[in-house]
Amino acid sequence: MIKINLLPHREEKRKQKKAAFFALLALGAIVGVGVVLVVGGYNARAISIQNERNQVIKTAISGLDKKIAEIATLKQEIEALKARQQAVEDLQGDRNQPVYLLDELVKQIPAGVYLKGFKQEGQKVAIGGYAQSQERVSELLGNLAGVSPWLERPELIEVKSTGLGQGKTAKKVVEFNLSVTIKRPRDKDAAATGAKGKGGAPASGQPAKNQERG
Repeated sequence: MIKINLLPHREEKRKQKKAAFFALLALGAIVGVGVVLVVGGYNARAISIQNERNQVIKTAISGLDKKIAEIATLKQEIEALKARQQAVEDLQGDRNQPVYLLDELVKQIPAGVYLKGFKQEGQKVAIGGYAQSQERVSELLGNLAGVSPWLERPELIEVKSTGLGQGKTAKKVVEFNLSVTIKRPRDKDAAATGAKGKGGAPASGQPAKNQERG
């Protein structure tokens, strides 16, 4: 028995192709939406993780800022304590300065120089006296400038000729006034350390010679 299809087969094939196209289109749309959702979810998760990391970093930075502020405060307190300690040490060291001053004056005054008085104000010492000649005054200045470990920066304020005594016993002498700076113990120690570091050594024997001449 022979079957004859009287329906339009081309129209049927066209409908099948159209249905398949729409099915593929719908499938592509579903896949695209799925991809977008997956990518969007991944990006959202990555952004969330990064935000959490940023928050952790911000918290750590805030903690470090607080610690830095505390360290700065501690440094200021330490510096203040050091300044107070140095002030106390200076006061204790200054108590012995009159002893050092008298000892150095005895050592550094050359023969032919006589002191009539001295006065200390802070680290400055004003000295007045008489000398047989201006050369003796120059020698005294040299001793105070380069030999004494405690005294430095002598400055001649006044020098003039005058007479001592009356009548036949009168003598012409040179009257002088000068100022000199006395070192604190810490300044003396620092100067001695610097001299050793440079390989220099203070001249020895000069104070002894001056003392012998005195």
